[in-house]
Amino acid sequence: MSTLTFETEPLAVDVTVSDETLRVTLDDGREIGAPTAWFPRLRDAPAAARSKWRLIGIGEGIHWPDIDEDISVLGLLAGNRRHSRAA
Repeated sequence: MSTLTFETEPLAVDVTVSDETLRVTLDDGREIGAPTAWFPRLRDAPAAARSKWRLIGIGEGIHWPDIDEDISVLGLLAGNRRHSRAA
């Protein structure tokens, strides 16, 4: 079993959310994406709520205050997903 390790912690600098995809730009220029289906609160939220996000800390994660959703960059890189609306 391998362990995910990083020379530096990847940090988010920008976020876009469409009906189908969450896309996060990292400080090193990479983009990571995941289907919004992985995050039902995000998927089911109106576009205005999805576009209102803020970085957690210096970019370790993203918070959507209108829908009370938090997603970490490391969680996205590891492929973590939410399976229900229950937190």
